[in-house]
Amino acid sequence: MPTRTARTAWDGSFEEGSGQVELTTSGLATFEVSFPKRASDDGGGATNPEELLGASHSACYSMQLSALLGQKGGTVHSIETTADVSLGPDPAGGFRLTGIALTVRAEVDGLDEAAFLEAANEAKAGCPISKALTGVEITLDAALETA
Repeated sequence: MPTRTARTAWDGSFEEGSGQVELTTSGLATFEVSFPKRASDDGGGATNPEELLGASHSACYSMQLSALLGQKGGTVHSIETTADVSLGPDPAGGFRLTGIALTVRAEVDGLDEAAFLEAANEAKAGCPISKALTGVEITLDAALETA
């Protein structure tokens, strides 16, 4: 499997500085980042590490779930996954991720609710991003929907 690269260029102090995150391998986008915007409720029109991690986790989880549902004999029509990544104070100092809430809704033929939920939980444990984040509590709200 190939290695993927992202790059951040940062100027200034932690509190007042800002930077740009570049999706280097794909060349698809460059995003603004800054701590004041990271700490704001609405994000201030910039992205942040938690949002980027949520994007990575939701994509990875959806791919893993799709593979598992297919292995179990399901026909996947759609999967929609949201990853809410929370940042909070670390008792040891600084900040830490305080949790990730995955929410998934899927339309799948050929599997009952129990088989879907089994695959959903297996995907939560088995996607590479989940594996990398074993120090963070990851919750899952999964439901099978009908078309």
